[in-house]
Amino acid sequence: MSRSEAARRAGVTPQTLRRWAQEGLVPQARDGRWTRGAVAQARIVARLRERGHSLDEIRAATESGRLAFGFVDELMPAHERTHTLQAAADDTGLEPALIERVFLSMGFNAASVERLSDDDLELLRHVAVVLAAGFPLVALLQLVRVYGQALAQMADAEVRLFHLYVHEPLMREGVPGVRMGEEMEELARELLPLASPIMDRVHHRFLAHFVEQDVIGHMEADLEGAPLDLGRLRVAIAFADLAGYTRLTEEEGEEEAVDAVERFIEDVEVTLPEDARVIKTIGDEVMIVGSDAAGLVDWAVGFQRLVADRRPLPRIGMHYGPTLYRDGDYYGREVNQAARVAARAAGGEVLVTRPVVELAGRHLEFERIGEVRLKGFDQATELFVAAAAPDDG
Repeated sequence: MSRSEAARRAGVTPQTLRRWAQEGLVPQARDGRWTRGAVAQARIVARLRERGHSLDEIRAATESGRLAFGFVDELMPAHERTHTLQAAADDTGLEPALIERVFLSMGFNAASVERLSDDDLELLRHVAVVLAAGFPLVALLQLVRVYGQALAQMADAEVRLFHLYVHEPLMREGVPGVRMGEEMEELARELLPLASPIMDRVHHRFLAHFVEQDVIGHMEADLEGAPLDLGRLRVAIAFADLAGYTRLTEEEGEEEAVDAVERFIEDVEVTLPEDARVIKTIGDEVMIVGSDAAGLVDWAVGFQRLVADRRPLPRIGMHYGPTLYRDGDYYGREVNQAARVAARAAGGEVLVTRPVVELAGRHLEFERIGEVRLKGFDQATELFVAAAAPDDG
């Protein structure tokens, strides 16, 4: 593209852009040719200048390869903002306010809808088709919010892992900035086309799994009696974390503590029963939800036996009841109660409430420890320590 067009996209004057190229701040701009990768580099330089970094600092970062990611932008689809919000509304039949709400639900900022790209417009056409097919708006907004959160986490992980395991090693080897950028671009060119097919296969596999689980859950919910209000699900909720994690961090250091958390979370994920899954992790704490309370408490007791020789020991708290389902997460009193139960457990313990005991199998035994006033709850909660029955080994 021309230098004037490149300057417009980078948000600087053509004269500034030419000076940056001459001074080696944008090495991709060879022989006066301005590629998208060069423009991406220029945008980075502009942002660094806005933050007060000197030209010498930026030049050193460019030469060392710390800014080499600009080369990879060459592979990204162009997103020229050519459509106004009203034009997009006219094209798709969606109200402007709804378009804004959809984009905000996905996690984009308010400015992103002021002018929209062709890809944005195509996305909105798909949204319009989904709504026209009869899918409820409240469900669609939750779904796109989940998509946005999950894909933002995936994109963040892709960039950070590429940086840690490709970019950083190249810098340590002293590879010149331009050659480093070219090597990163070549690798990214091979990897990027593989990302969508891999995600698509994983998505379809999980989709088939959860369809089956939902069918089973519907039948079991019918057997339990009165139906719940719309948007509510009756599930087992478990919280698990590492007792003494803070002390471990102080004594062994952050890296050792993080390694322990990663091992703990991986152990949880690979041992969970088929109907349960990790909903989220917060530091060393894991929130697990499953439709089968008996199966989940079986897992909890078995998990504690599996890791009995580890330090620090996990602690697990569990409850069962109706929850409010929103945006791929679970909310409400029952969730809070499960979290409070976990907070009362000791390392190596599985602490559960009366509803879990009533659904558990006879191969487990439950030691009643009494009624406990949990933080934030007016009424006392009856708590039990779950363990394998003596004849179960």
